[in-house]
Amino acid sequence: MGAQRLSVIVPALNEAPGIGAALQALAPLRARGHEVIVVDGGSADRTREIAAPLCDRLVLAQRGRAVQMNAGAQAARGDALVFLHADTRLPEDAEKEIVGCLERHLWGRFDVAIEGRHRLLPVIAQAMNLRSRLTGIATGDQAIFVRREAFAGFPDIALMEDVAFSTAMKRRGPPACLRSRVLTSGRRWESRGVLRTVALMWRLRLLYFLGARPEALARRYER
Repeated sequence: MGAQRLSVIVPALNEAPGIGAALQALAPLRARGHEVIVVDGGSADRTREIAAPLCDRLVLAQRGRAVQMNAGAQAARGDALVFLHADTRLPEDAEKEIVGCLERHLWGRFDVAIEGRHRLLPVIAQAMNLRSRLTGIATGDQAIFVRREAFAGFPDIALMEDVAFSTAMKRRGPPACLRSRVLTSGRRWESRGVLRTVALMWRLRLLYFLGARPEALARRYER
C-alpha cells in the first residue's frame, strides 16, 4: 500500500481550553510533511481562532462528529486518514506504526489509556482495549485510522458512528489492534461520575444493538 502521508482529522466543538495544546502536540507530524485538519462544528468559543494557525486546514461543518469527520476526510490529501479526538494524544511513534500497519490492514486503532485521578480509569481503559480486541469494534477514543482508498465514510448518525463504522469495516478485514496507547482525557467520566458513565455507555450500546435509533440515544447521552 505504501501509505506515506497522513491526514490527521480532528473534529472539534467548543474545545478552546485544550485545542491549542492538542494541535501543538501534532506539530512534529506537520514538520515531517503530514497534514492536520481541524473540523469545527459551530463552536461558540475561540476554538477556530486558536486552531487556525496551528493546523493545515480549518474546515467548517455542521455539528455532529460523523458529519465533521466526513468533511475532514473530503478535504484530506493524505494517503491515510487518522481520526483523532481533540482531547486525545497520539503516542510518540504513531506515524511509523500506522504506516506499517496499513501495509497489511485496511484499518486499525490504538489501545487507549485514560488520563485522570479516579482509580477506576485504568481498569476502564483495560476493559475497553480487551473488548475492542475481542470484538473488532473500535471506539473514537482509540484514534481510528484507515487507508484513504478504503474509506467510505462514517454513517451520518447522531451517536455510535464509530461502532457502525467498525462493523462495516470488519466485513472487509480485521482491524490492526496496536498495543501502543493513545492518551485520552478522563473528563467525561469524572465530570459525570465514573461508574454512572460506564453504566450509561453500556446501556446505550445495548440499546443500539437492539435497534434503538441513534438520535434517541444521543438525547440520553447529552442529558
